[in-house]
Amino acid sequence: MAQYILALDQGTTSSRAILFDKHGLIVATKQQEFTQHFPQPGWVEHDPLEIWDTQLAVAKAVLAAQQISPADIAAIGITNQRETTVVWDANTGLPICNAIVWQDRRTADFCDELKARALDKFIRQRTGLVVDAYFSGTKLRWILNNIPGARDKAARGELRFGTIDTWLLWKLTNGQVHATDVSNASRTLLCNIETAAWDGELEKILEVPGNMLPQIRSSSEVYGYTTLLDGKTPIPISGIAGDQQAALFGQLCTTPGMVKNTYGTGCFMLMHTGQQRVPSKNNLLTTIAWKLNGITEYALEGSVFIGGAVVQWLRDGLGIIKTSADVEALAERVPDSAGVFMVPAFTGLGAPYWNPHARGTITGLTRGSTAAHIARAALESIAYQTRDVLKAMEADSGIPIRELRVDGGATANNLMMQFQSDILNTRVVRPTITETTALGAAYLAGLATGFWKSVDALQQQWQVAKTYDPGMEENGRTTLLKGWQEAVNAAMAAGA
Repeated sequence: MAQYILALDQGTTSSRAILFDKHGLIVATKQQEFTQHFPQPGWVEHDPLEIWDTQLAVAKAVLAAQQISPADIAAIGITNQRETTVVWDANTGLPICNAIVWQDRRTADFCDELKARALDKFIRQRTGLVVDAYFSGTKLRWILNNIPGARDKAARGELRFGTIDTWLLWKLTNGQVHATDVSNASRTLLCNIETAAWDGELEKILEVPGNMLPQIRSSSEVYGYTTLLDGKTPIPISGIAGDQQAALFGQLCTTPGMVKNTYGTGCFMLMHTGQQRVPSKNNLLTTIAWKLNGITEYALEGSVFIGGAVVQWLRDGLGIIKTSADVEALAERVPDSAGVFMVPAFTGLGAPYWNPHARGTITGLTRGSTAAHIARAALESIAYQTRDVLKAMEADSGIPIRELRVDGGATANNLMMQFQSDILNTRVVRPTITETTALGAAYLAGLATGFWKSVDALQQQWQVAKTYDPGMEENGRTTLLKGWQEAVNAAMAAGA
């Protein structure tokens, strides 16, 4: 009997492979970073072939590290950075250009044009999304308009589009399967959120030929098989979800009203809303959570573009820390930020502001400000942005949020997690397994192949590692939030 599920977690800065056992525990993990390309200010690209090479390499390495044979793998689950856009030649299998990453802002002007044509309300109604450069549809249009010969090739049916899950599935199956799942499809600006199918009117608006688009499937089913781990053993690929929906599932937020926040390169908060689509009045997104056993379920989502990436900037841009892990010790040298606020709007502001033109700012500097104050303000910026999203979510859903389940790399930072609880005035819960994105993909793959029997059986496995309860006085919280709002206004004014 195969004893493990292999999760491929293809993220914004690295490709990872994680092996899970029957209890949902991590057996082994391998990770490889890949190159970030910044050809112009506001442009972010990845090489799809490098993504593929690193993902296949870590998949093989994680098996080799444990001396596990591919025959011991019951299934493969894929989770991925969403919205990142790949276009490749159907005949050669080669990308026609670099992938345009979700953070990329090159299509912001076209998004402004769509709003000027008053198409944003129609698009929102159909997709649950706001018109923003963040999503794949406008990136795909840019590729077709700017890569020589692309439109002609697309018209002849020679090009394929996919988000990263689709690209990996195509490569794993040697070009046999061109498909995506509902959660990734719902992030393209091309998918009708009600029918979970591609929408011809949206294709026309974005000037995208439908023949390029992958087949939309559920989040938990056998899509195809790969033999690439050893050249001969077929392993089913049977779970796919965009990284944030996968994390929601990995946190087992399967009941309406449950909320998780993932602290990665960006921060992503999702509230499960069941079979109910909740339209947002507060600039959140209505998105598909997953489709399981024939039932499509939905979520409300707020995206913070710069979360953990602000710590990378302290390291690579400012040079005030040597490794990302050093930030907590530096921030702990001071009891508070001494009135310093940082708004890391390096790629504009996400929810609930959706201001693509906002610029990063640091306010409140004095002669006494030190690197420690800036480090602390950077960490606190992640918590403030999260609070802005949570308050919008409470307003939209009408549900007061009593508990926030957290995951992702930055949750290891106790200073930040405690500040998060304080500024939210809400309990924050960190589970034992914080790799919930990969775990969600593993769960979806394992459910499709009978490795796990049911969602109820999985609920028994979820365990709490640490709980943070608020301890801040209301007056202190009010003062800090006033300072944060003033800093956000400055960031928006800087880009006006």
